Amino acid sequence: MTTTENTGADPHASADGFPAASAGSHLLGGDRPVHRMGFGAMRLPSAGWDGPAHDPERGIAVLRRAVELGVNHIDTAAFYFYGDIAANDLIRKALHPYSDDLVIATKVGPGRLPDGSWMDPADPAELRAAVHRNLRELGRDHLDLVYLRFLRTDGPGGDRFATLAALRDEGLIRHLGVSNATPGQFAEASAIATVAAVQNRFSPLARDHAELVDLCAARNIAYVPYFPFGGAGAPDLSALRHVADRHGATPAQVTLAWLLALSPSMLAIPGTSSPDHLAENVAAAALRLDADDLAELDALGEHACRASPGRRDLRHRP
Repeated sequence: MTTTENTGADPHASADGFPAASAGSHLLGGDRPVHRMGFGAMRLPSAGWDGPAHDPERGIAVLRRAVELGVNHIDTAAFYFYGDIAANDLIRKALHPYSDDLVIATKVGPGRLPDGSWMDPADPAELRAAVHRNLRELGRDHLDLVYLRFLRTDGPGGDRFATLAALRDEGLIRHLGVSNATPGQFAEASAIATVAAVQNRFSPLARDHAELVDLCAARNIAYVPYFPFGGAGAPDLSALRHVADRHGATPAQVTLAWLLALSPSMLAIPGTSSPDHLAENVAAAALRLDADDLAELDALGEHACRASPGRRDLRHRP
């Protein structure tokens, strides 16, 4: 994959002055402009799947502040909940009626029971029900982007993706994506309908899905990395401290800047329930890494690839 050095002002950056616009925009599905710095709602209900719960009023305040900072791409799912606190409900309470430029992306696939346990992969009827649940919880008559979420043990999912394509044809969904997908599952979905976005795990030190990053960059398809610096089994970001110190930034901010430098179609969705962390994350949209920074981060990534079989190298090339 060929990328340019991420220095200076982004020539595609929005002139609206919002901090989230500092990294520029991507035309999702060819017709929906979104700022490349977005927000992930997974951590609004709780710190993790097992809790503890977060204050819902603070979650509402964080969402409103995110929009004030220029975020117009919010990622959610009906299975982002803890007890009776649900991300979709918080989004509706915070932001409805929604502005015309706000894109809300959601995911369907294996659902979660009220006790938090995961269900088996959804069949077509369950997928339809999940889409309608998201519509109801978000208070919308259509969904901007819906991902089909795969489990690591999933095989082909053509029938499930075809169900979402039918819902798109019915006007309930604008754009389709795949999440946690293999290259084979992506190819199968692409043969059925246009895939506007891929959401897989990816970070400077965990590059398992580099093949799909390359593919999305070549086709101008949005790649939306989840867990860029968190989640179970996350790498130690202290390795990025040297680069961060050069910029007066945090390792988390360097992680986000590195991701955004990979491709103009890379979209970041860092999540938090903290107003301070929100401001820190959004500020990373303006962080520009130079060639030395990128080379150092690439070297760290190569070391991580050697230490973890299956993680392929992906470097920034001039």
